[in-house]
Amino acid sequence: MALEDEVLDVFAEGGALADAADHFRVREGQTHMAVAIARTVSEGGQLVVEAGTGVGKTFSYLVPALLSGERVLLSTATKALQDQLFGRDLPRLLEALNLPLRTALLKGRGSYLCLHRMGQARHDAGAERGVAHALAKVERWALTTRTGDLAELPGLDERSPVIPLVTSTRDNCLGQQCPQFKACHVNLARREALAADVVVINHHLFFADLAVRESGMAELLPSVRVVIFDEAHQLNETGVQFLGLQLGTGQVLDFARDVLAAGLQQARGLADWQDVAGKLEHAARELRMVAGKGWPGTKLRWNGAAPEGIGATQWQGGLDTLRRAAEDAAVALDTVSELSPDFVRLAERAGLLVERTSLLAEPCPPDAVRWVDIGTQLRLVQSPLDIADAVRKRVLKSDRPVPPPQEEGGGAAARSRAWIFTSATLGDDPKLRWFTEPCGLDEAQVLRVASPFDYAQQAALYVPRQFPRPADAGHPDAVAALAAQGALQLGGRTLVLTTTLRALRSIGDGLRDRLRAAGSDVDVLVQGEWPKRVLMERFRAGADAGATGCVLVASASFWEGFDAPGDVLQLVVIDKLPFPPPGDPLVEARTRRLEAQGRSGFGDYSIPEAAVALKQGAGRLIRRESDRGVLVVCDTRLVSMGYGRRLLAALPPMRRLATDEDFTQALADLVQPAT
Repeated sequence: MALEDEVLDVFAEGGALADAADHFRVREGQTHMAVAIARTVSEGGQLVVEAGTGVGKTFSYLVPALLSGERVLLSTATKALQDQLFGRDLPRLLEALNLPLRTALLKGRGSYLCLHRMGQARHDAGAERGVAHALAKVERWALTTRTGDLAELPGLDERSPVIPLVTSTRDNCLGQQCPQFKACHVNLARREALAADVVVINHHLFFADLAVRESGMAELLPSVRVVIFDEAHQLNETGVQFLGLQLGTGQVLDFARDVLAAGLQQARGLADWQDVAGKLEHAARELRMVAGKGWPGTKLRWNGAAPEGIGATQWQGGLDTLRRAAEDAAVALDTVSELSPDFVRLAERAGLLVERTSLLAEPCPPDAVRWVDIGTQLRLVQSPLDIADAVRKRVLKSDRPVPPPQEEGGGAAARSRAWIFTSATLGDDPKLRWFTEPCGLDEAQVLRVASPFDYAQQAALYVPRQFPRPADAGHPDAVAALAAQGALQLGGRTLVLTTTLRALRSIGDGLRDRLRAAGSDVDVLVQGEWPKRVLMERFRAGADAGATGCVLVASASFWEGFDAPGDVLQLVVIDKLPFPPPGDPLVEARTRRLEAQGRSGFGDYSIPEAAVALKQGAGRLIRRESDRGVLVVCDTRLVSMGYGRRLLAALPPMRRLATDEDFTQALADLVQPAT
């Protein structure tokens, strides 16, 4: 039976999917997407699918991929989504389809316990009771874990200071010279991935490997015939982080401390380690001083020989001093490299510092942009404008027909690889150019599958007409007042999404003041005060159990990937239209490139960026066919500016509320049982 026919049987009424999915019903869009993916899997090529919320895209790509009998690589945006795919979706589907396939989960090395560094941390944890307690917990868990995946350790805060003590980085990993190499959890995960039929990774790992060929993907990818990127809208921004060049003064100081510690412990007297480390520290601090004062988070444009506001002579002199200090360290480390694998790795790190410092002293390549991030330390960044060139030359161009699995026999012909890219939001035009252009997918087929939700019945959109302008000082307080009104009517059940961290704090404080003044026991949760996982669990728990719900004020990562279905969330408030920051060097460079091509930087970049982000934020509201809610966008430009029509068109087709009275009534209707 052809793969497309097998897929149709699975998605039919009473088919195998009915046993794997809760409340399964036949969805035309889901079946259409699955058949299109089956066709691409069979024939090879590139397929881009935008699948609206509620389509069920996960099973749409998993079913044809698993039924194909091919080796499959699945990549998603976050480690949490990896765990969901590997721990929930794949097992349920494999059981329903009765497929005896081997699956593996592969993350970056920072996700796994490093046995060697844990042993060192036992002696280096110092007197901090919190760190010592967390380390003892890790040590007990280390005796029983098979995978070493820190996500399995209950109660470990992802921000815990113990994590860098018990995990390795590419800089400090000793590789085959490590005394714990045979028991290494990272290597075990890589071996299991090489032996599996289906491997689940994340986008960061894929691009880290593309940049340095270090994570094991260089062996894995050539043997895989089907590659699927879920949450593909994050690919470009993830990729540019790894395909560029970064050098931080904090990184130099860490290197200096590592050199000094290793030298004094293992090669005392064989080099002047105090002098070597001192020169590195001095060079890093001098470069930081050359940059001068600046607000944390400031980005200095770097279009010429030096960043803006910094003298070229002083800047280049600072880079030269740092390069010479790294060269001196490399010479000292080479003289003792035979004593310990620690010195071999440190010498490699010194070489990388020399290489990066030299490159950053040269003019910036025309297809890249440079800037300096100001903070307690400096971070020097050189980034490509997008991943298109890397994808074309290092991913798609190197694509070769993949040999069939051995069990198919020697007669089967090799076939070209199938590349699937999918997300709920990939652009605001029929060709999805916002996604395909920066990702280099010039020849990809494009499919758009609409959401099955009845948005006109399930949701309403309100844009308050009498509202401060986004730049006005009173805007955050007005947002807090509106959100407080909604939270009081609904008993919480409100998510406020902000475009800046400053607005996050202002609106959070304003909400607390207003709810406290009203005598409400609605809890206000603010991003940054607790780990993301704790915030999400607390938000879902209250109203889901019938108690008073919460208000969550969040930014950044909460615009997507936050799922609170049912009555737990009924009001989403967005403070401003999420245009990209105009002063960001990467945004400016992308805009200039479009204008040099005769295109509009605002129309062809800023508006599509805002449309995708707005659609992601709005997508938090309706997650199931039974959900109901109101979306509020506190930005009058959405209805007063010409480009507002384009942004409105990108949103789901919700019914519109015209007045404050309509808004109040819509909230009152949400409190009543649905009819």
